[in-house]
Parts: sequence; C-alpha cells; structure tokens
Amino acid sequence: MQIYLDYSATTPTRPEAIAVMQKVLAQQWGNPSSLHEWGNRAATILEQARFQVAGLINASVPESIIFTSGGTEADNLAIMGVARLYAVPQHMIISSVEHSAISETARLLEMWGWEVTRLPVDAKGRVNPQDLTAALRSNTVLVSIIYGQSEVGTVQAIAELGTVTRNHGVLFHTDAVQVVGRLPIDVETLPVDLLSLSSHKIYGPQGAGALYVRPGVELIPLFGGGGQERGLRSGTQAVPIIAGFGVAAELATQEMPQETPRLIQLRDRLFTQLADIPGLIPTGDSEHRLPHHLSFCLESADGEKLSGKTIVRQLNLAGIGISAGAACHSGKLSPSPILLAMGYSEKAALGGIRLTLGRETTAADVDWAAIALKQVLQRLTK
Repeated sequence: MQIYLDYSATTPTRPEAIAVMQKVLAQQWGNPSSLHEWGNRAATILEQARFQVAGLINASVPESIIFTSGGTEADNLAIMGVARLYAVPQHMIISSVEHSAISETARLLEMWGWEVTRLPVDAKGRVNPQDLTAALRSNTVLVSIIYGQSEVGTVQAIAELGTVTRNHGVLFHTDAVQVVGRLPIDVETLPVDLLSLSSHKIYGPQGAGALYVRPGVELIPLFGGGGQERGLRSGTQAVPIIAGFGVAAELATQEMPQETPRLIQLRDRLFTQLADIPGLIPTGDSEHRLPHHLSFCLESADGEKLSGKTIVRQLNLAGIGISAGAACHSGKLSPSPILLAMGYSEKAALGGIRLTLGRETTAADVDWAAIALKQVLQRLTK
C-alpha cells in the first residue's frame, strides 16, 4: 500500500490536463507568434489558458496573467522586475519565512546594494501588520509576503498587510503558490499588485507558472527577446504545458467549493489522531492554515538518529511519502530556517515534518498514515 502525502511539493497531473496536452502536441503545435493558421490555432489555445488561469483568481483582465516556467520564475520576475526600475538601490521588505525563491533573490539584491528588511513572525509564523507599518521607509518600493507558508502551513493576513502597503503607495507582492486552487482568491478586491502561482501545485503539469500583474504596474523583464507575454517574458511559450495549466486551473475553480472542506475535514481528522504522540509538536497556525496541510516538529530531535529526514526515510519504507523541513548541506543536517524564525530551538528545528493531503487522499489513507507514524516514532524513541 502506497500513500502520497506530499501534495505541497507537487501534485499528480490530472488526466484532463494530460489529455489536452496530448491533443495540443499532436494537432495544435504551431508557434503562437506566427500569423498563419498553425500559429493562430496555438495562439487560441494560449489565450484560452490565460482566461482559465485568470478565472482562478478572478482577474478581470486576462492579459494581467504573465506565463512563466513556474512559481520561482514568477517570484523572480516580481522582485527583480521592480528592482530593475531603479538605477539606485532602494529598500524592500520581506518576511522571515519566505520561500527561497524570494529570500535568495532578496539576498542577491543586498549584494547589489539594496537594503532588505526581514519582518519577524510570531510563534505561529504570522507577520504582525504593525511591524510592517513600522518597517516602511521613504525609499521602500516593494513588500513581498508569502501568502501560505509551504513548510508550516500558516496563512498570512494578506488583505490587512496589502492595505498597509496600498495606504503608503508601496507595491505589494505575494507568493500564493500554496494557496491558489485551495482557498478562494479574488485579486479584484485583494490589495495585491503582484501574485505568483504555479501549475504543478494544482494538478497541472510541471514547467508552467504565472505572475499576476495588476494593470498599471510596471516591470522590467528578466531577459530580452521577442517580446512575448506583453514584453515581460520573452521566448516562445510552452503551449502544451500552458494548456494543461489552464485546464487544471478551470477545474480547480469548479471543484474548490467541495474539495476545500473535504481536505479540512481530513486534515483535522489526522491532527486528532496524532495529538497524543509524546514529543510531536504541531507547528504553524491552527486557525489560519492551509486546508490540506499538517506540520510538526520533534521535541527530541538530535540529528541523524531522530530528525525530520529520518522520519521521512522510515515512512518511505512503509510506503508513505511525506517531507521534512531541515535541509542537508555538504553531508551536514541544517535546522529549518522557517522553524528557527518562529522561535524554535535548533534541536527542534532539525525535526520538522510536513504531511500534505490532496484529491486522491482518503480517510483510510489518513488513518493508516497515523498508525504508521506512531509506530515509527515508537521504534525510534526506544
């Protein structure tokens, strides 16, 4: 029996997306920039996908969707696209729990003379809007706060944070890769200027993502070329992959009202079954949380003998796929920077694990995973 519980890492491509990709590869393979019939057919597919992705976040202007190769490129286009507008380094603000696509890009800007403020978070991983207000400066040009944290599942108060930046005339970006398709997003009312999303988190193919750019917001592209995607992302678009992304987005829009409550029910069921395990501490915000997401740290983590990575390996032997927060660099296990930012000790931050549920997860899967995790921890802590 195999149970996949790592849907925040990637989701299986759904059959409907595969079917449309196969059709496009076989019948509509033209270059969408070409003016002849073959190009027109491909261009029609491309724009249909743009409408579908726009519908997922209720973007009234489909052209505000800029297709990229994934969430990382979308994040980079947002951050560097704004930064390149300025000849002189300015100031930007991020949170201390950003995905590396943001945190590493911000680190690169610092090497170029930019000032970067990293907002603290509380023990649940949330940013205080008052801290954001206090961090704003006269030369702050961009704020980027992750919407749903992939490791600990915490959902930020994006509407409140975005209102702060809007009131101060500062651009606001959010990495919504983990939220899109799982919680409703309406960019017509949400005070964000830039929003990143990814195909393979919503049962579309890997290799496609998008950046929502609010009409009127100016960016400088990451690289030059033929001027595709409104001049912001040159290069011939990967039409088959984008077509699959579009189908996945449309189906996610339709299914979210039923799927999200189902995932919450399964998530809470699993939380309940794991609540009595000694030393297994839930992480993140229990109230403001991704609907499919559970995360914990091991109070007695001590490196390779008992760490998040050890749990992942042991559950994999049992046919269950989860993920760990700590990373291994040059053979040495490093504590999770996200858990450290939330105030956990280095010891506890070595023991972070994440279980994320999806469309194929059943109550039986959840029950068996709980039993297996209990058995693994009992064996390792003897």
